[in-house]
Amino acid sequence: MKYALIGCGRISTNHIKAALNNKLDIVAVCDIEEKHMETLLEKHGIAGDNSIRRYMDYRKMLEEVRPELVSIATESGSHAEIALYCINLGIHVIIEKPMAMSMEDAEEIIRLSKEKEVKVSACHQNRFNLAVQKMRNALEQGRFGKLSHGSIHVRWNRNQEYYRQAPWRGTWAQDGGALMNQCIHGIDLLRWMMGDEVEEVYGVTRQQFHSYLEAEDIGMAVIKFKNGTVATVEGTTNVYPKNLEETLYLFGERGTVKLGGTSTNNIDVWNFADETEEDNQNKGFEEETCNVYGNGHTSLFADMIEAIKNDREPYVSAQAGRNALEMVLAIYKSQKMGVPIKLPLEDFSSMDMEGEFPE
Repeated sequence: MKYALIGCGRISTNHIKAALNNKLDIVAVCDIEEKHMETLLEKHGIAGDNSIRRYMDYRKMLEEVRPELVSIATESGSHAEIALYCINLGIHVIIEKPMAMSMEDAEEIIRLSKEKEVKVSACHQNRFNLAVQKMRNALEQGRFGKLSHGSIHVRWNRNQEYYRQAPWRGTWAQDGGALMNQCIHGIDLLRWMMGDEVEEVYGVTRQQFHSYLEAEDIGMAVIKFKNGTVATVEGTTNVYPKNLEETLYLFGERGTVKLGGTSTNNIDVWNFADETEEDNQNKGFEEETCNVYGNGHTSLFADMIEAIKNDREPYVSAQAGRNALEMVLAIYKSQKMGVPIKLPLEDFSSMDMEGEFPE
């Protein structure tokens, strides 16, 4: 399957690694900075492969090489525009999180992909973490019984050096803050585990230590789900001196599970009323990862390839990407309005938050 990558920044190495692991035919890479392309290809030992073409204009690339599958790893503010361009050409796409920066764009990606019969996968790769899959399997088997509540905590550190690496970081137009960039993976997992159907969101955000940004560095929220469960969200880049944890809790009538590690890759607590031998093996489970992005990109790519070949929905669909975005934007809107926000959320964008934290 012919594959091309658009965007060769920080996360792109996971995309190229996943493409290589899945034996995709990498036909082209694209970035507005030539050095980014060369650095990426050199890192993976394929800089000398003359069959991989380099482009600085993704439109020209798509026109000339016509890949079957593209992944988009540019700054967040351009995700939707590039995705819609690809979909219009009938090209299947994997979109890095967040899928878009506005509800309007997210809904259009879903609508157009159905019209053009194109597969779209939102890159929420942590759904493929082994610990997350174990939690999901237990949930689908009904082992928790009736759910009570859940929570996600993303307690990380991002300093000024990180934000200086790219001028778009921390801006409302291109990135958003801690919730949109760092916490959205955890928010995706929480919504997915708690039944997806959200009734109301009440959120508060602040900018405590990053006055050089436009967006928040701490966000908290209470979520009411339509099934009667409740949940909390905490996402921050203010933890001193380095990343502390990403933890996902699920509390049920007959089970309690806490996933931990730096990116929900470990099982810290695993207790069920109907304990089995496998449960004992799950306790203390740890999945080794080389960075906070985990190992899920390879599995997500593999699933997308199968979805294209078998004409089915990807495991992490465009709808999943839309739902995670909606949660973040609902927290933003709640901060802006000072009231709980009912879902579904319509016509709201990160740009509606401009000026929220004046310098």
